[in-house]
Amino acid sequence: MRLSNRDSGRPYVDIDRHALCTFLDACLSETELPSLRDRVAGLRRDIMDMPITSVNEGFALLPSVEPNDPGAAFSRNVLLEQLQQILEARTLRRAHYYLQRLRKSLTEVRRSVVNDINLNRWKEYDTIRTDSLWLVDRRDASGAHEAWYWGNFIPEIPRQMMLRYTRAGDWVLDPFAGSGTTLIECRRLGRHGLGIELNAEVVAQASCRVAEEPNPFGVTTTLVTADSTTLDFRALLGAHDVDQVQLLILHPPYHDIICFSDGERDLSNAPDVEAFIESFADVVSRARKVLEPGRYLVVVIGDKYQDGAWIPLGFYVMQAVMEQGCRLKSVVVKNLDRTRAKRSQQALWRYRALVSGFYVFKHEYILVFQT
Repeated sequence: MRLSNRDSGRPYVDIDRHALCTFLDACLSETELPSLRDRVAGLRRDIMDMPITSVNEGFALLPSVEPNDPGAAFSRNVLLEQLQQILEARTLRRAHYYLQRLRKSLTEVRRSVVNDINLNRWKEYDTIRTDSLWLVDRRDASGAHEAWYWGNFIPEIPRQMMLRYTRAGDWVLDPFAGSGTTLIECRRLGRHGLGIELNAEVVAQASCRVAEEPNPFGVTTTLVTADSTTLDFRALLGAHDVDQVQLLILHPPYHDIICFSDGERDLSNAPDVEAFIESFADVVSRARKVLEPGRYLVVVIGDKYQDGAWIPLGFYVMQAVMEQGCRLKSVVVKNLDRTRAKRSQQALWRYRALVSGFYVFKHEYILVFQT
C-alpha cells in the first residue's frame, strides 16, 4: 500500500484491492476473537507507519470507487477508524459484521440516481455538507475565481449543490450567471454548464475568467447575453443537442439592494417587491420546462430592509417557487459575516442597528426544491 495526499492534504492510502480483500477474507475465517484482533492490529500498525507522499489531485474531491479497478484510494483516517472499530468489537460476530462492511466498501458501489456519491464509502465524503447552517470563513479565490463582481456568490454554493444533486457529465443551468462562478465550478467538477446574464459587459469579462479555468473533463461551459424572463431555454439547449438539464441554480438580485444596470428588464430595477417576485417567477416557470423531472432547483436569496421594516424576500421567493409545484426539500442558512459591503463598516452597521432597532444581516438562504 502507498499513501498519498489528495484534496488539500487529506491523506489517502492506495490499496491493492485484491490483496486487502484476501486479507479480510482470512480475518473472516478466524473463529477466535483474539487471533482476529492480532491480524487487524498488525495491518493498522503497518498503515500508521507508512510515509505520506504529496500528490496534486486538483479538485478531484471524490475517492476512487470502481470495484473493477485493481487499486482503490481509501481515506487513511477512515480506514484506520474502521480497523479500530473492528479491534474494539466485543464479540466475534460484531467484528465479522464490521469486516464484511469494510469488504463491501471495496467491492460494491451504491449510488443514488442524482449524484456520484458511493454510499458504501459515505464516511469519506467529509467535504460535502449535510447540515442546514453554513459558516464559511472566506470566499474561495483560487483559480479563475475573483471577487470582481459586486453581488457574486461564493463558489462553495454551486460546488456543494453539484456534488449533492448531479453526476459527472450532467448539465447545469444558471439563469443569473453574473461573474460565472457556477460555470467555473462546472469545469472543476466535470459538469456541463450554461449561464445566462443580462449585462453584455459582464458577460464579456466573465467569459474570459471562465476560459482561464482549466477544463480537464472537456465539458461545455457557455455564457450568453440574454434576458432570462423572456429567453427560450429549450432553444438554447437545442444548440448543444440536449433537451434537459439536471440542475437549476438561480442567484437573482435581492431586488434593489444592488442596482446592476439601468435596464428596465433587470430584476434589480423592479418597481416594487411584487413586480420583482412576478419577474422572478417568470424565470422559474421558463427554466423549469427544461429541468429533468425529479431533479433539483436551487435558489440563493437574501432578505432586505425597506422603510424601516424587514422585507422577507427569501420567504416570498420560496412561496413563488412552491406555487409552481416544486417541493421544498431544504432551507440552508449561510453566514454572511465577511460581505464585501459590510466588512469595512461593521462598527457603523452596529451603531445603526442599535439606533434603529434592527439586526444586521449576516445570512442568506439556499432554498433547495425538487420538481
